[in-house]
Order: sequence, then structure tokens, then C-alpha cells
Amino acid sequence: MGEHGKVGRPRSEQARAAVLHAVDDLVVEVGYGAMTLKGIAERAGVSRQTIYRWWSTKAEILLEASAIDARQELDVPAHGNAAADLGAYLDALIVFLTVSPAGAAYRALLGEAQYDKAVGELLRNSDPLGESAATVIARSFPGDALEIPMSQATALLVGPVFFWVLSGREPRALDLRALADDFVRRAGPSGAQPDAH
Repeated sequence: MGEHGKVGRPRSEQARAAVLHAVDDLVVEVGYGAMTLKGIAERAGVSRQTIYRWWSTKAEILLEASAIDARQELDVPAHGNAAADLGAYLDALIVFLTVSPAGAAYRALLGEAQYDKAVGELLRNSDPLGESAATVIARSFPGDALEIPMSQATALLVGPVFFWVLSGREPRALDLRALADDFVRRAGPSGAQPDAH
């Protein structure tokens, strides 16, 4: 009997959290390729049967762990204008992709998706970065103010940062405010101008 008088539930939640933490740690320490379900189970202190209760593959575990952290790390406060909100989001995205263990996990999944169709399908069906970008875009362009489809808008917003970071360029050399201003001009109503800096 666990806490709150519910049989097994707190232990299950603790085991699930342990697995998610373990996968974050292991992808940084040994890389995606060397990570195994057996290793994840050992690191989390659970059985492999416990893992199979919730996930079928290490990619599924890694995506869930990355998504949880991405929602927190990419949830930027409103700044009062579209360009400032988008610039703050892009700054958080740079940190996520270059510093965060969850970002390392996400990059590992992106790399694996180039060779493994099942991993690519996972990312297409549940993309935490696309979701976070859509959230800030919708807040910046309420109602019908967005002139392009949301899927195109998210690609337009995050694409330059992805290219810059994943091709090994120096993140500090990227002008995020210029990217945000350009996004406002291209995605907003015709003739839209970024707010004053």
C-alpha cells in the first residue's frame, strides 16, 4: 500500500519518473546509439517489464522525457509585442538545443530520425519543439493575424536556429532579434512591421 491509501500507484509514478530521468542522463553520458533498454532499467532501478508497461522503444522514452523538459524550458513569458516574444522564444530555443540535457536528447532523436523511419514517425506525431513554437506564435498573432499556415510558420521560426546549431555554428553569432523581426514581416498581416526595439 502506497501513499494516499492507493495500492501501487505512488510506486508506479516514482518508477516512471526514474526511467525518464535515467534516459536523460544516459543519452548525455553514452549517446543514443549505446543506450539500451536494459541500461535504462538498471540506471532507473526498475525491471525491463516495468519499462515495457509504458514504452516499446528507447526512442519513445527519450521523446517523452525531452517533451516534458521542453514544455518547461521553452515556456517564455509574454513581453507585450510579437518580435520581443518571438526573440525570447528563440533565445530559449538556443539554450535548449545547446545546453539542456533535454535538448541533447531531442538532437539525438533528430539524428536517429534520419535513418529510422519509426523514430521519424514519432517526431512527426508528437513534436515538442513544434508545439512550443506554435504556442508562442499563436500568442503573438491572435485570431486571423497569422498569414501563413501554422505548420509553415513553426518551420519558418525555428528553421534558421536549427540549421545554425545543428551545423555547428557559434550560437552567439546568430542575431535572434533580426530573425524575430523578419518572422513578423513574413508571417504577419501584409505590410506588418516589427514593434520598436
